Amino acid sequence: MDLLWDWLRPVMRVPYVPTLGPVHPDVLGSELLADVLSLAGTTRFLPYDPDHRWSALKDESVLLRDVEHGPERTVIPTISRWGRGLVKVHYYGHAEAPVDELLVLARRLAAREDVDRARVLWCAPDRPASWPDATATRIQLKTFRPGEDQPVDGVEDLRSLPEPVRARFEVFANQTAADGFAFLWRQFSDRTLVVGPILTLVSGERVIGAIGPMETMKDAAGAIRLLPQHFAVLPEHRGHGHGRRLWRAAMHWGQDNGADYQLTQTPLDSASDRLCQSEGLTTLGFVHTVAA
Repeated sequence: MDLLWDWLRPVMRVPYVPTLGPVHPDVLGSELLADVLSLAGTTRFLPYDPDHRWSALKDESVLLRDVEHGPERTVIPTISRWGRGLVKVHYYGHAEAPVDELLVLARRLAAREDVDRARVLWCAPDRPASWPDATATRIQLKTFRPGEDQPVDGVEDLRSLPEPVRARFEVFANQTAADGFAFLWRQFSDRTLVVGPILTLVSGERVIGAIGPMETMKDAAGAIRLLPQHFAVLPEHRGHGHGRRLWRAAMHWGQDNGADYQLTQTPLDSASDRLCQSEGLTTLGFVHTVAA
């Protein structure tokens, strides 16, 4: 199936692509969408898919036969069978998203595919209106410029910490499991995997904050993207600028390692959202999600 870019371009007002998530505005186009659709029903990765670093097989795929495509709107459902399974219905249109209709579709597809969960996603270039039980995330762009991001004292690579401190990182990881660090610690501890640096802040012999892994990947146009990181500071140490120090250290690492840009997804009005806004990132739009 081919998607007509002349139809899709006017309604795809935020650079958010099914199965890939946010992409740089410069790579959003017909070729990128064709690449995504070409792998529907397979477990193959596109070479510029950030998820490729975590798995040998791609789990999420477009439900090609259920795509609706027209000049006024495009609806692209995807499926993931990991865990309890998940159907996502992505809506792009001129009009406001018909959420009730899309929820019915999401539930029907989930029942047909025998998966437990379903969601509806739609994008807005401006701050999105509220919807009952919906969550909103802001897509933000950091563009690297030579010499802009300076080194930060006191932030160290986890691998360079003294052994007693490094050994206690697992405690920090379990305390910040909701931020993904328990998962990241498992990847870091698996010596068969190559995981990029994890930058840390230490107080005494205890890790109190971390951001990582620090890794880059070429995007569909060949630009170097700093990949998303897990990012957390222990609750009792928040409000003292530790998160900003970690963020700036990560951006310095990206600059030093040739990154052209980074994309972030931050829950609207969260601490990470406010931090990124205060650091001058550009808002590319918002993604609304509601569970079916």
